[in-house]
Amino acid sequence: MDVFNAIASELLAVFSLEPLIELIATGNYASLQTWDGFRAVLMPIIPLSVLTELLLLLWQRKFNLEAYKVPMMIFVVNRILGRFVLLAVMLFAIKLFSPYQPFKVPLTWWGFVYGYIVFEFSQVLSHYLSHKVRLLWCLHSTHHAPRHMNLSVSYSHFILEFPYAEFIKATVCVLAGVPIPMLFAILVIDGVWGHLIHVSEDTMKDGRLGFLEKLILTPSHHRAHHAKNPLYMDTNFGNLLPIWDRLLGTYQPQDRNIDYEYGITRKVNTNSFWDVYVGEFYHLWQDVARAPGLMNKLRYIFKAPGWSHDGQDKTASTLRREFLAQYRAKEAAA
Repeated sequence: MDVFNAIASELLAVFSLEPLIELIATGNYASLQTWDGFRAVLMPIIPLSVLTELLLLLWQRKFNLEAYKVPMMIFVVNRILGRFVLLAVMLFAIKLFSPYQPFKVPLTWWGFVYGYIVFEFSQVLSHYLSHKVRLLWCLHSTHHAPRHMNLSVSYSHFILEFPYAEFIKATVCVLAGVPIPMLFAILVIDGVWGHLIHVSEDTMKDGRLGFLEKLILTPSHHRAHHAKNPLYMDTNFGNLLPIWDRLLGTYQPQDRNIDYEYGITRKVNTNSFWDVYVGEFYHLWQDVARAPGLMNKLRYIFKAPGWSHDGQDKTASTLRREFLAQYRAKEAAA
């Protein structure tokens, strides 16, 4: 009986249903005005949307086991390990930098807008570094390795990426005066939207969302971010607001003439948990081991993925720049 209770409890935890069930059981809907009540309603959206996508694809006979197998294995591993890491790192950053918070914006609508813009900057900063520093790319590449786009991909992360990213986000937001309750509320909203923008093209063919494409970052934008086509490389680092990508020149809408090709540029065995999860660390180690001299070894660790000591520049910036030059030349000649 204890085994069945443990399984039931774990399923409720996976689907984040316990707080919602408690809210419904008590009938205390006034709690929706509080942080806990707000979170109780939003958090089940993430796992339930994955289940809905799976059931829909099964009903349409479009389900592809390969597209979900490794991301869900990663989810299980990260769920076990993540309990001991993520929250502790974020709370550490908050405690460390709170004494140096120069001011606090009020809990008003305009304060929330300010807080969200600051949070999006912290998101873009941590995400940008994950693509531009080889060691950090090793943490982040697990998320980009799948060759199919679907909601389970939002679970596909190397466990140490969360503490690194959340530490940067918490630090930036605290030092910019974002109150802690507001930060946690933004994290929940951003987490839900950041999950939903991974929706499968089989579930939502056109991810541009009509006029919303001009206002927010949509599933179409995030599909471009996950694509390995040179045009789409290292673009759309935000989750919801396009403001920072537009300012930094990394904003890229879908080009109807160029279909998305998901994955990363090296050949990955997407059926192998280990190649998806830690394969980039192995290739980094190989590059460091063969590099001549200490400085070249350090450059492999801290320069952008694709940098090489022999001058063969295959970084995303170079590949995208070369592609755009050829693409624009063809358009001009047409």
